[in-house]
Amino acid sequence: MDPVLNPFAPGAGTPPPELAGRDELLERARIAAARIRAGRAAKSLLLVGLRGVGKTVLLERMGADAEADGLQTLRIEAPEGRSLPAILAPQLRQALLRLSRSEQARELGRRALRGLAGFVQSLKVRYRDIEVGLDFEPEPGLADNGDLEHDLQALLELAGHAARAADTALLLFVDELQYVEQEQLAALITALHRAAQQQVPVMLIGAGLPQLPGKMGRAKSYAERLFDFPQIGPLDTDAARQAIEVPARRLDVAFEPAAVARIVRETQCYPYFLQEWGKHAWDVAPRSPVTAGDVERASAETVAALDESFFRVRFDRLATMQKRYLRAMAELGPGPHRSGDIADVLQRRVTSLGPLRNQLIAKGMVWSPSHGDTAFTVPMFDAFMKRILPGADWRRG
Repeated sequence: MDPVLNPFAPGAGTPPPELAGRDELLERARIAAARIRAGRAAKSLLLVGLRGVGKTVLLERMGADAEADGLQTLRIEAPEGRSLPAILAPQLRQALLRLSRSEQARELGRRALRGLAGFVQSLKVRYRDIEVGLDFEPEPGLADNGDLEHDLQALLELAGHAARAADTALLLFVDELQYVEQEQLAALITALHRAAQQQVPVMLIGAGLPQLPGKMGRAKSYAERLFDFPQIGPLDTDAARQAIEVPARRLDVAFEPAAVARIVRETQCYPYFLQEWGKHAWDVAPRSPVTAGDVERASAETVAALDESFFRVRFDRLATMQKRYLRAMAELGPGPHRSGDIADVLQRRVTSLGPLRNQLIAKGMVWSPSHGDTAFTVPMFDAFMKRILPGADWRRG
């Protein structure tokens, strides 16, 4: 069939043609944002899940829905090695400039911009990666103490007052939140707590890997009372079928039930994998309907595409010993696995592998579902590790 018309969209954060199975979560975010705007209490939301479950797509959709409802949004991704002030300041500047154009919020918006100028100036020595152009002079004593926790509270409170004056709310959408350093995460939690206490309309909708709730709790003990942590997993079978069938049906293309069943089985209902299998099955099929045979022929190309992009990009960031640790995990299966079992495969003592495990957690490759257990953060990574490091040579690496 014509690849130009192919509706499926595998990609990092690329919206799928049919966002199936997530309506309840989208409505939950809409209600929370509406309550914050109306001056009512609502918990911030942190979407938690493995790679490939569609957290980034959901954040983008929630952000678009919020903007359509007239709310002010900040869209941020927290990469490794960047400070929270550095990624927050430019986006906050844009939001405050928009607010300051509102007649009702002009003065409060400009005062918040002066606060942002003081915030940036006072923290530049400590966080050297802050780069943002500001047209406003700092107001002495306004968010300029040089202490992130104190200054961020003051700054978000100012921004919240400006948002309330404009009859809107300020929503911070932050992806990959697990990469924010714990001290900076504590400052953000404290600022959001202060905003909730003062009933100013500021809210966080974030996303991160499964280790995020534990990291938030370690940063501030009251985090579990300030946030809801919806678990984002694979789709249920009906939603997975919809993700394949509905986009094709819009183009007058059908997938045979056996073809859909094969895709559902191969992907384990993970949204990213559904898009890859749908794309390659479409390209391989000569005509409608797409058959189970078409899906089987497409599977080799799909796995190769996943290996080259989805899996390989993470594998290439690893040091040799980190790769060996993950290969030992793969030897044991999908997981989770006890640390002692992994150590046995590597013929090492558990205590000697602790730093290596911590490095992999920091890189977002594994997480600990319970004490002493280790699991992959990337679905099907065990099978990839066996493909990329076959045989037994990896043991001698």
